Amino acid sequence: MSADVAKTGQQPKRRGLWIIAVVIVALIVLIMVHLLSGQKTRMGMPPQVVSTATASLGDMPEVLSALGTVTPIATVNVLPQLSGYLTEVGYQEGQDVAKGQFLAQIDPRQYEINKQQAEAQLAKDQANLDQARADLARYTQLHEQNSIAEQTYADQKFTVQQDEAAVKADKAAIAQDELDLAYCHITAPVAGRVGLRLVDPGNYVTQSSSPGIVTITTMKPTTVQFTVPQNSLGKVLQRVNGGAKLPVTVFSSDNTRQLATGTLYALSNQMATSTGTVTLRATFANDDEALFPNEFVNVQLLVDTLHQAVLVPTPAVQTGAPGDYVYLVNADQTVSVQKVTPGPSDGKHTVILAGLHAGQEVVIDGMDRLSDGAKIKVAAAGSTGAAPASHAGGKHRAASATTSS
Repeated sequence: MSADVAKTGQQPKRRGLWIIAVVIVALIVLIMVHLLSGQKTRMGMPPQVVSTATASLGDMPEVLSALGTVTPIATVNVLPQLSGYLTEVGYQEGQDVAKGQFLAQIDPRQYEINKQQAEAQLAKDQANLDQARADLARYTQLHEQNSIAEQTYADQKFTVQQDEAAVKADKAAIAQDELDLAYCHITAPVAGRVGLRLVDPGNYVTQSSSPGIVTITTMKPTTVQFTVPQNSLGKVLQRVNGGAKLPVTVFSSDNTRQLATGTLYALSNQMATSTGTVTLRATFANDDEALFPNEFVNVQLLVDTLHQAVLVPTPAVQTGAPGDYVYLVNADQTVSVQKVTPGPSDGKHTVILAGLHAGQEVVIDGMDRLSDGAKIKVAAAGSTGAAPASHAGGKHRAASATTSS
């Protein structure tokens, strides 16, 4: 009885194990069928239609791009050198002035009176000096005849020296008064353009009072100040120390207009530790005054030109897990991933420093589903496909490459 019960309990267990085994076998069969069918499908995929280009030799400029600021050669805040009432202003706001041109007048009457007093004191002291010298001449004759005391003769010589010193002091006072009168007549210390008027006639101004009389800014020539990263400084120094005049081109802040062309003429003597950059300065004639003081501009510094460099269209260069690479077209109409070292770019073409030779063919469009060893079919000349999107991507890459250099 007990044996029959045990036998009856084992039958459901065996049945469950058989069911599990059947399920596992079915899953394995399904997986194998899926894998085999997938391989057949991949093997049967048609070639990918792509556009290609041939690597060629050419020249490529090495350009450093940076954000710059228009920095005038001279910006002068004209301050009064003495105190007094401002009686006249001789310029119009925004006017171009020459060096030495009249700007403003401070009431000079008090300083003219001071000069007259100093001139009167000079006349008095000059008369005393003349009398002392005449007395000294007589005392000298008497001293030679031993007719006067030695002390009297010595005292008269000291008197002459004192009167001479007084005359010199009077002349210095007159010179100071003349300088004050010159300071009353305020002129432009540099050539440039005056700004808005800072003080009106009738106001009492004091020495070095703020905000001053007017601000003058030199408009032409002018300079642009910008920075380059320390990793790019070595090539710039090499070219500058070799005597090269590096050309600099300035564009508007939105990069839509070229404003001016000039040359690099100065480098700062220190590196900014907070940013790892060094400041450079370029000069521009600015005859058309396209560069306005303190304006933000985009700067392109032409450091050098690579000659006979390997060039490919910029969309051909891709970035991914292998690093920078191109799809190299093989003789059997397949592609292989070729690692390359890109160099400078002008947006349309990119220099390949290593990994590619002139004459080799690379894919420039249709790379979305490509992989190493994939079959390709070169599109007919003139077909458009997805070229606009690839061209836009190429431009983006070129811009970032130029900036990082």
